[in-house]
Amino acid sequence: MTDFKERLQVYQKSVENALDSWLPKPSIQPKKLHKAMRYSVLGEGKRIRPVLVYATGEALGLNLQQLDGPACAVEIIHAYSLIHDDLPSMDDDDLRRGRPTCHMAYDEATAILAGDALQALAFHILAHDEKIIVNSNQRLNMINTLAVASGSRGMAGGQAIDLESVGKSLNIAELENMHIHKTGALIKASAELGALSAENIDSELFSRISQYAKCIGLAFQIKDDILDIEGDTETLGKPQGSDQALNKPTYPNLLGLEGAKQAANDLFDKAIRCLDVFDEKAEMLKQLANYVVKREK
Repeated sequence: MTDFKERLQVYQKSVENALDSWLPKPSIQPKKLHKAMRYSVLGEGKRIRPVLVYATGEALGLNLQQLDGPACAVEIIHAYSLIHDDLPSMDDDDLRRGRPTCHMAYDEATAILAGDALQALAFHILAHDEKIIVNSNQRLNMINTLAVASGSRGMAGGQAIDLESVGKSLNIAELENMHIHKTGALIKASAELGALSAENIDSELFSRISQYAKCIGLAFQIKDDILDIEGDTETLGKPQGSDQALNKPTYPNLLGLEGAKQAANDLFDKAIRCLDVFDEKAEMLKQLANYVVKREK
């Protein structure tokens, strides 16, 4: 069996080296902006989305170098979204990944610009990375996949629904719809980018990968809701209880804590069944699904 922690570290190191290479150096003007971009992207994080790119691509026979670009693109989009989510006009958080949020470490205007610049950089990488081996049509499909997952029909739309839902009562279908967009869309796109990095990807395999990632994306958010209750600020790296403080709708509020845990486990089982068509090369994908549900931060 693959040593999950060891392979996870390999993936994390690979994307962090690639991110360092793609991000503008802090010595280049405008220095403050570039420092803020690097501060937000290179800070300690789980790197779940790039890990999913790598694990998917390796299951299809690709090497890490072919996957560095898509892995960087999704992590950079994720980092930009966190910068903007933390702003005073949105969630107004002071702590992220165990240290001050971008607007606290720099200032609000710089944080907004850092997020804007990172979003542009992500698409630049997908457009220009020479290690991506696919043809131009498939590369365009990769760019479109990330664009849809990031925009109003994906992550940004989910954040808009989230902001509109504060203090309101949502039913389980409405809550699921919000998180399929806000959190799930980029996680699903991560697996899809890993799959699209392979030439001539089989449509059945692609569909299975997409469904697998949809399941773990929703499970990831349910686990986040659970950790907001059961975790602590030091372990989480962000304020514990912040969702409750903002009176946000959550899975434990609707299903109860045990019901939320069961929902996450059910999604895990469904995700694993999606991988039945793969051989042992999908072992990391299975272990990643387990990690999403069992993690403590």
